Amino acid sequence: MDRVFKNANINGKITDITVCDGVIQSLEKTGFGGTELYGAAVFPGLIDIHTHGCMGQDTMDGDLSVIAAAQAQHGTTAFLPTTMTATGDRLRDITKDLPDTGTARALGYHLEGPYLSQAFAGAQSPALVRPFDAAEYASFRHVKMITLAPECVCAGELQKIDAVVCIGHTACDYDMAMQAFQNGAVGVTHILNAMPPFHHRAPGVLGAALDADVFVQCICDGVHLHPATVRLLYRLFGKERLVLISDSMRATGLPDGDYELGGQRVQVKENIARLVDGTLAGSTSFLLDCVKKATAFGIPKDDALQMASSTPARQLHIRAGRLAPGYAADFFAADAAMNVLQTVVGGKTVYRR
Repeated sequence: MDRVFKNANINGKITDITVCDGVIQSLEKTGFGGTELYGAAVFPGLIDIHTHGCMGQDTMDGDLSVIAAAQAQHGTTAFLPTTMTATGDRLRDITKDLPDTGTARALGYHLEGPYLSQAFAGAQSPALVRPFDAAEYASFRHVKMITLAPECVCAGELQKIDAVVCIGHTACDYDMAMQAFQNGAVGVTHILNAMPPFHHRAPGVLGAALDADVFVQCICDGVHLHPATVRLLYRLFGKERLVLISDSMRATGLPDGDYELGGQRVQVKENIARLVDGTLAGSTSFLLDCVKKATAFGIPKDDALQMASSTPARQLHIRAGRLAPGYAADFFAADAAMNVLQTVVGGKTVYRR
């Protein structure tokens, strides 16, 4: 059944969006009635491939409904609920189901850990990180993406992983990173965070990612990376390869205070989340906040939006993140300040301010 969204402002042109079975059918004026957008600017729905939670909830709590609803309120129409390092039993329990929340779509789990470097565990529990276990991994379900350290998995096992593989939380050097990319890894998780820094004689993961032409995730919250570093990454990888992520945790959308992440205490002060030893512990930003930050840092708004929509969609191999016929009818309408007015997922309005 067709559904029409009237008077959408897409790149300065007023048009209608016709949807059938959750997919965009056309972008042209029609004579049919429908849901009125009143000339508001419409953008592709954002896709957050790295988010642990928000509004007091965490993926590891096992209930995605609050997270999904809050994502939709902030223009994110699809996301990968991201786990923390935990026991095999805990991860099996979390990943056994992938609920239809009725708001933002959970596309599958992003398994961040447990196969990470002890030296670069970051906010992950060092006591629980461990080498890759093929049998254990096979027991997890609904895994869409996995972050692992190349030093924790052999080449043969890496090639068999049936998910989008990113390297991160790693001590690996340039050569080891290149080997991982040659054996099936296609991206880097929060580039420059939880890994050795770039050095002119030891280019590390950053240099390998550039040479291998893979996708690179960037936490663009103004805390994890200096604005000049974000601009550098944009110039190196461009809007086709740089993926904006939030890496949000349960304090996102809530006041400063004490919280928990992966079984560890987190203190949030002035919207910055840290473990008690000072280690950064995710962000308190929604993905749309990161888009706004990127724009404030000097990146063109259209490019920043692309890096949070069609670029992550290409990394996940899904037809979403674009306002074009044949793509998922996932989009949001916003005012001049990019405040969300209405969010549509699969042709259904799931949020209206």
